[in-house]
Amino acid sequence: MTTALLALEDGRVFHGRGFGKTGTTTGEVCFNTSMTGYQEILTDPSYRGQIVTLTYPLIGNYGINEEDAESSQPHIRGFVIGELCEMPSNWRSEMSLEDYFKKHGLLGIDEIDTRALTKHLRSAGAMRGCLTTELSAEEAIATAKESPSMAGSDFVKEVSTEKSHQWAGESRRWDIPNISQEQLGNYHPLPEVKYRIVAYDFGIKRNILRRLRQEGFEVELVNSRTSAEEVLAKKPDGVFLSNGPGDPAALEDIHTEVRKLIGTIPLFGICLGHQIISHALGAQTFKMKFGHRGGNQPVKDLRSGQIAITAQNHGFAVDPETLPSNVEVTHINLNDETIEGIRCTDLPVFSVQHHPEAAPGPSDATYFFGEFAELIEKHRATLS
Repeated sequence: MTTALLALEDGRVFHGRGFGKTGTTTGEVCFNTSMTGYQEILTDPSYRGQIVTLTYPLIGNYGINEEDAESSQPHIRGFVIGELCEMPSNWRSEMSLEDYFKKHGLLGIDEIDTRALTKHLRSAGAMRGCLTTELSAEEAIATAKESPSMAGSDFVKEVSTEKSHQWAGESRRWDIPNISQEQLGNYHPLPEVKYRIVAYDFGIKRNILRRLRQEGFEVELVNSRTSAEEVLAKKPDGVFLSNGPGDPAALEDIHTEVRKLIGTIPLFGICLGHQIISHALGAQTFKMKFGHRGGNQPVKDLRSGQIAITAQNHGFAVDPETLPSNVEVTHINLNDETIEGIRCTDLPVFSVQHHPEAAPGPSDATYFFGEFAELIEKHRATLS
């Protein structure tokens, strides 16, 4: 390990130890409050362009394994933690976190007071930063100030699939094995395919695809710039809009295509997909001060009054004042009352800001995948 520092654009500097590769990286510095799931966070495409701070103090204690990855590669720009566990202990571990960072050329830093950093970001807001093992503090601050802003960024084009393809990954639900009986795992059989859908890949997580398949969906993934005409030509039962990175307001060409789909086919969106649907309906989004990232966000379903603890990862939100009259707010965040879900009152369209598929996080909100199936069934009934 070597000495490293994290410099924020407002001049705040944190010193620590570098691990993984050496060098310099920049990105928006944000924090995540999840206690587990660091590998899922590293490989979530929604974190493209960001330096992620984890508030939980010890990271790396259960190692890394391929089965828990949410995509084929890590997407973060840098990683900030309190203490790196150098000797992981878990029967599923395939390598240490430090070896994983070396393998993928990632830059991390530990021995940082992540509590102080998080309190600073909560007060001042998420901001650009520079993580480096080679620059002075003054040079790193200047580099942070010169780096691109998250506002106006389009990282979707970097993470979307290039070619359309069917999801064929492992989707069976898996139970923890009984080691004493030398059981290697208990896979539950998948249901028969009931619905064929097209999923816009804006940076989709694998667990979303697993959850969709577990609900009876066959999923074809398409590039983020696929036209509405191409999607409809596939004659799907519904269209799903995935999570993804960057500023939703910067994706005007995608808004245009989604607008063509509204009213013609059932639509369901998660996170960035929710924001894109909102833009396509005529609403606007705004950049939040520090966003929602973690597995403990309380969300109230205004239809039933029920409260779910949810997994979230977003730095932008929908402006409720800009929603058209035919759009109903169905869910709100109980911490700040921002919008967490909407639906059209006259069209087969709904979306949620949080992550019902979790990974990491609680699974309180998985019922939305069933609601998508119900929406498709209702739409089928109107066509018969």
